[in-house]
Amino acid sequence: MEAPTFADVLAARERIAPYLVPTALNRYPALDELVGTEVWVKHENHQPVCNFKVRGGVNLVSQLSEEDRKRGVVTASTGNHGQSIAFASGLFGVRATICAPEGANPVKVASMRGLGAEVVFHGRDFDEAREHCEALAVEHGYRYIHSGNEPHLIAGVATGPLEALERQPELDVLFVPIGGGSGAAGACIVADELRPELEVIGVQSEAAPAAFRSWKEGGVVEDVNTTFAEGLATRVGFELPQQILRERLDDFVLVSEDDLRAATLHMLERTRNLIEPAGAAALAAALEHPDRVAGRRVCLVASGGNITPDQLRQLLEWRP
Repeated sequence: MEAPTFADVLAARERIAPYLVPTALNRYPALDELVGTEVWVKHENHQPVCNFKVRGGVNLVSQLSEEDRKRGVVTASTGNHGQSIAFASGLFGVRATICAPEGANPVKVASMRGLGAEVVFHGRDFDEAREHCEALAVEHGYRYIHSGNEPHLIAGVATGPLEALERQPELDVLFVPIGGGSGAAGACIVADELRPELEVIGVQSEAAPAAFRSWKEGGVVEDVNTTFAEGLATRVGFELPQQILRERLDDFVLVSEDDLRAATLHMLERTRNLIEPAGAAALAAALEHPDRVAGRRVCLVASGGNITPDQLRQLLEWRP
């Protein structure tokens, strides 16, 4: 697998432009006050499926061969990647099967089904669903779409950071939530081209640190996955994003589950946006590392907003 180039990102922008509009990059005085510096929020929660991955889905599915379109596609997801493939498959008349873990976010499941995908439940977490997905691909001859090891996905999602830097070219720090790492990998490719001095920092939950450990140790490793933030919930690192992150990511930090809970509520109160806990990870990291942000222009990637009523109710009841 070859990492996508900046030229691939520019091509992806042209490819997705008929179907997706640029998302907002907003600043909120209450968030500036909370973090203690100038803060910009890249609102990927405003996408048609309320998460950044739809950019990659459209970029990839639009380039499938006629043979692959006839075969249909299969992928595994806790919900956001699955929505992206379901959305894109609907645009281009491709049959999509999404393997999701038992107990997957019902808002995301309903969205995938509403977009025309078949949802197959299997296993206790993403990785068990992924293993089942790989078996289905072999059994039925589907075109298997890995949620991270796909250059077209990474080039597609990189168009989000591209928009942010074109709008605010003097950003100093970019915090990006990491599950598999495609979003952070794409951000690194864009930053290296447009603003090499931009510090790109990945964020993952300490309750699911496989990508963090893979980056630290220089090879793909497996670890526990007990986070409640399903958008960060991977049990093993992904090779292609890790390859890019090892070469280009400036830093990688972990946040606690309570940090994620608090940051989700802060985003709700201070930006009036619904954010899922994974989408609030960037804010959680900025709050935990005030020394890294003081006096700097900070961008937070709000990677998704697919929070369920039950999750929101639990957060409000938890409020410290």
